[in-house]
Amino acid sequence: MIDVNNETDVSVDEVEFAELATYVLNEMHVADGAELAILFVDEAAMEQLHLQWMDEPGPTDVLSFPMDELRPGTADAPTPAGLLGDIVVCPTVAARQAATAGHTPEEEMLLLTTHGILHLLGYDHAEPEEEKEMFALQRRLLLTFLAGRA
Repeated sequence: MIDVNNETDVSVDEVEFAELATYVLNEMHVADGAELAILFVDEAAMEQLHLQWMDEPGPTDVLSFPMDELRPGTADAPTPAGLLGDIVVCPTVAARQAATAGHTPEEEMLLLTTHGILHLLGYDHAEPEEEKEMFALQRRLLLTFLAGRA
């Protein structure tokens, strides 16, 4: 079950984000019964979460809160159902990043959502090799999702 909630004044296509999450989880061979929440918040709420959980001031773009520590499965052995976790995205921070990166705020939020799901599945980018693997996977997943909906 994928739950998408927008607590901001920014327009967010909640169905598209649910479809993206479904696509990514299917590609990562996570069972259909896995639970994921995607929450869009304003900068004040994101700053509070960022300070509380990361001990860093200021709002950030995305935070991931894994629950059952589910990991990617395989076609023959999908990840069992469970509570994958929560992703929190800040649309206004994403919009600033999108302007710098040269794409739309929606594309940035789709990228951040993909990034957040990969964090929930245990991917990280603290080390150069981890970063290379995670960002390549993130790019492939997002581009194939976008190509499939065109």
